[in-house]
Amino acid sequence: MTKILIAAVLAMVVGILVVNSFETNEPQSESSSKPIAKSSVVDSSILHKEVAAERVPNYSQRKPELSELPPTLSPDLFTGNPKLAYQAAKEIPQTLAQLPCYCHCDMSSGHKSLHSCFVTEHGEGCGICINEALMAYGLEKRHGLSPAEIRKRVIAAYGKAQK
Repeated sequence: MTKILIAAVLAMVVGILVVNSFETNEPQSESSSKPIAKSSVVDSSILHKEVAAERVPNYSQRKPELSELPPTLSPDLFTGNPKLAYQAAKEIPQTLAQLPCYCHCDMSSGHKSLHSCFVTEHGEGCGICINEALMAYGLEKRHGLSPAEIRKRVIAAYGKAQK
């Protein structure tokens, strides 16, 4: 019952945020996609899927100083892939701060970037956060890509509507 109530409240909040986002012309980030047309009937679940597919979540457009970023949780608190993701966040926090998180926690939790997911336990249970962090780590450490190049790859991988 609690999960249903939380889901209903979250759907309402997302619906309100979506409707309010149509009233501004300010983009969410430098890579924001085309706006979605207004509808006279608002079905928040459909709109959330459309917005999630079309918009690029929040991220830092510049390399933040380490002192500007809150520390991530210790990888030693976790096991398996979550541990690897928290280790990646510890090693490349400035890169993760320049990446959007496609679980759209910027809308639900106020996160500023993928880095935010690993400041709390949020990243532990979210496959999208974990996979994005591990992807970013591999692209930076093994392939030498810049944060901007990694961001393009993340957007290409996660930014398209899932069918």
